[in-house]
Amino acid sequence: MNPAQSDPTVQPVPASVVEQVDAADVTLSNPKRAVVSLGSNLGNRLETLQGAIDALEDTPGLRVKAVSPVYETEPWGVAPGSQPSYFNAVVVIKTTLPPSSLLERGQAIEEAFDRVREERWGARTIDVDIVAYADVVSDDPVLTLPHPRAHERAFVLAPWHDVEPEAQLPGRGPVGELLAEVGVSSVHPRADLELRLPE
Repeated sequence: MNPAQSDPTVQPVPASVVEQVDAADVTLSNPKRAVVSLGSNLGNRLETLQGAIDALEDTPGLRVKAVSPVYETEPWGVAPGSQPSYFNAVVVIKTTLPPSSLLERGQAIEEAFDRVREERWGARTIDVDIVAYADVVSDDPVLTLPHPRAHERAFVLAPWHDVEPEAQLPGRGPVGELLAEVGVSSVHPRADLELRLPE
């Protein structure tokens, strides 16, 4: 909560100015809405997730519009207890970058946090996955959209549903219905942890 909002001496910004700012944001050569999932199970997981969110916000032509609550998830595809649990979150962004550039930026952020891709399902400092980009449905092997497994992953669907209850996964339907099918037994909300929307 911005302290200025509760200070009676601070005048609210006129609606016309807010509209101009919003309009300027829209004319950012027609930004597209995209959903990005983040996961970390090494090091200071919360700090790493926040660092990835801040790095996304620092990307030219990209604005972070919403940040989900944090969920804790057991690693998938490995023996129980063999790896630390994951912290997962979802961010909604507006961007003028095409999907290929957004993918490159996500990979650059992963590399900046020293992610090592040695084994599938291996522990990782940070995972940055594009879940959906506008209404694009593409089976390009470099970047399949929407993410080919997003519809069956509670750690993507649950935080996304928190920030966008009416969201639709392109080609798959309402996120709420997909989440109901998958169930939430594998994900645990961490109300004690919070990620910040970048300033």
